[in-house]
Amino acid sequence: MSLNAVNSMKTSFMLGLLLCAFATPSLAQQKTFDWVRASDETAQLDPADYHTGRVYRPGPDGGNIQVGIEAKQPVTIAMTEADDWNDALLHPQNMTNLTYRCVREHVVSTIYECHLPPDRPMVFVIHDERTPDRVLLTGIEAVLGHGVKQFASPNDVRITYNTWACVQNCIQPEYQWFRLVKEKYQLTSVAKIYSLLTPERDGQQLSVKIKAPVPMTIAVLASKLADQVYDKPDSLGSALATTSCKQRGVQSLTFECKFNLADGPQSIVVLPDVSIPNHKKAEIELQTVKCIANCDVIKPVK
Repeated sequence: MSLNAVNSMKTSFMLGLLLCAFATPSLAQQKTFDWVRASDETAQLDPADYHTGRVYRPGPDGGNIQVGIEAKQPVTIAMTEADDWNDALLHPQNMTNLTYRCVREHVVSTIYECHLPPDRPMVFVIHDERTPDRVLLTGIEAVLGHGVKQFASPNDVRITYNTWACVQNCIQPEYQWFRLVKEKYQLTSVAKIYSLLTPERDGQQLSVKIKAPVPMTIAVLASKLADQVYDKPDSLGSALATTSCKQRGVQSLTFECKFNLADGPQSIVVLPDVSIPNHKKAEIELQTVKCIANCDVIKPVK
């Protein structure tokens, strides 16, 4: 075999520029979520008054809410369906027919939580528990202003609406698969080697796709071992024992591997398992994952 033919078989793809800054999502630190303050609201309630709070519109899986309450006098807090509540505001006689959820009574200071049903707008309601000594109308009619309220010290209520949000590691790297190699080459008994520079991160993904007319062995090896296989084909068996990223006797297959930074420079070795028919070609495609945004937040492996 001529020197040019040998050189053509030992193809070295300098992928260092493409591989730099590659990482898998598992390398990014996980986002941390918690309840955080979204907005505050204050209300002054007379005896037996109601206060209409925020309307929540949960999705198809429902949703959780958290509200902080600080009241000067005891109050009852609960959730009810927004449509029913609006109807009761227009028709006070329907107030007694309302169905409440997550009712908490005698509250002066609490963190209120409730799981809402799916796809049903719910309103947060606060009711002052004091009973007036002398009023013409109470309850919902007092909200509508149809009654004459007695003069009493108002019940000051502070409402803190919380939201479930990311509080740590919120900006995450974004990744995308990129093709490194796609070619069809003529098979020979000499190993085909694709040389890669040292991967930058542990866990960096590599996807290998092969299609060949005969069974093939394909493996990711340390570059020094790949060179030995190229020079001494009978060393293939001992080289394969050093890697878990390998396939033997395959003709059509796609599989993935992950690089280990400590293994140093890596190469991909492709070799027929049987004698080669004349003028037969194999197809190979290599892809890897590249960071395309927020790459500066990737934590280096120590």
